[in-house]
Amino acid sequence: MPIVPYALLTVARKGPSLKRASPDIPKISAAVRSAAQPTERNIEVSAHNIDEEARSPVLQVSPLGFPWQTIDPFLFCVYHDDAYPKANARMGPDAPLAGRQIGQDFSRKDGWSMYHGETVPGFPSHPHRGFETVTIVRKGLVDHSDSLGATARFGGGDVQWLTAGKGIVHSEMFPLLDANAPNPLELFQIWLNLPAGSKMAEPHFTMFWSEAIPRFASDDAKGGRTEVAVIAGQFSGASDNGQGPIAPLAPPPDSWAAKADAGVAIWTLKMTPGAQWTLPAAAGEGTRRVLYFFKGAVAHIAGRRVEGPAAIELRADAAVELRNGDGEASEFLLLQGRPIAEPVVQYGPFVMNTQAEIGQTLDDYRRTQFGGWPWDDPAPVHDRGAARFARHPGGREESPEA
Repeated sequence: MPIVPYALLTVARKGPSLKRASPDIPKISAAVRSAAQPTERNIEVSAHNIDEEARSPVLQVSPLGFPWQTIDPFLFCVYHDDAYPKANARMGPDAPLAGRQIGQDFSRKDGWSMYHGETVPGFPSHPHRGFETVTIVRKGLVDHSDSLGATARFGGGDVQWLTAGKGIVHSEMFPLLDANAPNPLELFQIWLNLPAGSKMAEPHFTMFWSEAIPRFASDDAKGGRTEVAVIAGQFSGASDNGQGPIAPLAPPPDSWAAKADAGVAIWTLKMTPGAQWTLPAAAGEGTRRVLYFFKGAVAHIAGRRVEGPAAIELRADAAVELRNGDGEASEFLLLQGRPIAEPVVQYGPFVMNTQAEIGQTLDDYRRTQFGGWPWDDPAPVHDRGAARFARHPGGREESPEA
């Protein structure tokens, strides 16, 4: 569900016949194709920000923008925190939509947006190729449907890990279910690049149900508590209750995160007021990490006072002492990995290594629609009473209780 890259994407709109509804991409001239350039998303480290003598593990502190800046192997990270009102009968917001640019609403008017949704907020059918999306839903629900015939409803701490690979079309809608109370939505979507050898892998999606995601808790000597959810990456920290290393759930088979030496980690951290904890050093050479301080007022990172929200690039080979301020709880997202270190050329929802590959992707999508759209609506949602579930290509079903 990218935000900025959709400037080049027209989402399918409901028409007289929806049997083959699909997103469309405008015709691209050779001149425009040649204009696609490698995209730099790295947080740059300025020499004056590094204390060489002290070898501080804090390399740089930057304000959080929209979307958040990322470093290789990550391409993109966006944080949605929408205060949706109570629901109407169609699982949309029970509130006037006047003043919003429906279909392109990123206004955050009254604390929420419709995004590309017209009735239900969210992102109707759109294509991807060449990377993965990791969607962490902390509050609210996402209804997923895709060109492989797969579908799902997930939320409340669940994670969907989707390998777009050689191409997939999917929709991500945010149904509002409670007609008597607000419907908050909070999620991250992270784009993780694929190396050249995996960009044309078969599409694949994996569900990490909240109940199965490994978690870690540590209580410090002063009664503060740090909680860590381990979505990806071996976790070697130790807690006061004797909890040892934690192995994550298995990422999709073609993911960069599935490579033993890639060092990919995706963790969320929550610290109570005044809590102290040491973030363990990463294993492996060349690994980079960024700690996103997205909730809270003040934290001390390796002794340096940081006011949130902020992106903090850290030396990955050093353990880092974290101490939360005394006023309120703080929350962090950690993204870490060894860079793929290959050229990145992006055109909207497609991320390849060369301009020629982008041109081929555009041709492939116009010809095949990445399998077409098997649903009768470009923005399908499930029944109001549907529980969390996933139905994979081929019909295999799973749920948190299974």
